[in-house]
Amino acid sequence: MKATSRRNFLSNSAKVAGVLPFLGSQVFLDDSKKEKRNSHGPMKILILGGTSFLGPHQIAAALKNGHEVSTFTRGKTIPSIHKDLFKNVEQLIGDREDNLEALKGRKWDIVFDNSGRKVQWTTDTAELLKDHVDHYFYISSVSAYYPYYDTHIKEDQKLVLKIPEELEDENEKYMYEYGVMKANSEMEVMRIFGEDRSYIIRPTFMVGPGDQTDRFMYYPTQLAKGGDIILPGKERDQIQYIDIRDISKWMIHLAEKGRPGAYNAAGPGFKMNMKQFVYGAHAAFNTPVNFIKMDDYDFLEKHEFRFQAPWILDTNPKFAGISNVDISKILDSGIEYRPLADTIKDTHDWWYSDAVTEERRTNFLQAEQSMVNRQEALIKAWNEHVK
Repeated sequence: MKATSRRNFLSNSAKVAGVLPFLGSQVFLDDSKKEKRNSHGPMKILILGGTSFLGPHQIAAALKNGHEVSTFTRGKTIPSIHKDLFKNVEQLIGDREDNLEALKGRKWDIVFDNSGRKVQWTTDTAELLKDHVDHYFYISSVSAYYPYYDTHIKEDQKLVLKIPEELEDENEKYMYEYGVMKANSEMEVMRIFGEDRSYIIRPTFMVGPGDQTDRFMYYPTQLAKGGDIILPGKERDQIQYIDIRDISKWMIHLAEKGRPGAYNAAGPGFKMNMKQFVYGAHAAFNTPVNFIKMDDYDFLEKHEFRFQAPWILDTNPKFAGISNVDISKILDSGIEYRPLADTIKDTHDWWYSDAVTEERRTNFLQAEQSMVNRQEALIKAWNEHVK
């Protein structure tokens, strides 16, 4: 590490922060600026997690910009993306539940907390690292805002810090539990590291190569095949998502800039409805398709068709703003969004690569709740409904 400290680097970066909104996203997109941006030397970055979905892309972005990376994991998850990069990463083994020994007596400039699934985990790592790490990134979620009664939710929105005594059902219990966990974890980071050293990142749906869930795979797989494609909801239904590579690259740039705070991490950079999404996604393939527009909320509710990422049926007022968080702050900070067609095509290509097992692809097709599996029956019911 060069003699110039990370805090000096952040202080110098902050002096130019005032002009960033006027320069727009190209501040971080011009490769000719890369050497100047990192002229104070590489950062030492610790990722808590690092082998699942977000971590490998953070590693790729960090190494590309000349930073050093350490990961802290249980050593059990094999990454399905950027495997070749891990030979350049220090891999620390432990367990956030009861074994943080590998983190003791070490110093880093930045920590990315990707694996904060318990408030106590966040408290323990933040307390351990507060005098050994300059800045703490906690990867939270827009779930910290649940229930989403308001639209255009901004970062200063009141967070959900406790679970109500009366709940509708088990699904709502899960939503509250997750949101409360994330919100209280945020509060612990802020308490321990302070506002000037804390970054709170609240993503919406993160999508792209390496996804450990199958919730986004309907459109990449079915648009590539062609034929009948379901388009749910009304044109007024807004959707939001963010490519995992875009958020990863942006977080590295944010760390380089030194602009702590809370950020809604959503895209695209403009309002998009499902029709625009599906047509934009189809641009990734040259296939004949038949879009079947299912725009009757009562029908969708009756057939328990409430979610097809990135679309959510928002007839429940508690979900009114889930796909409509305010992204003005992340836009001002220099995020760049790649074209939707690139996200869809790259996700499709990863899905059909050796990185995904044939067993997983088969399970996706045959799962009871999979839209691929339900599509024929839904279309038949829809055709009868609209006669």
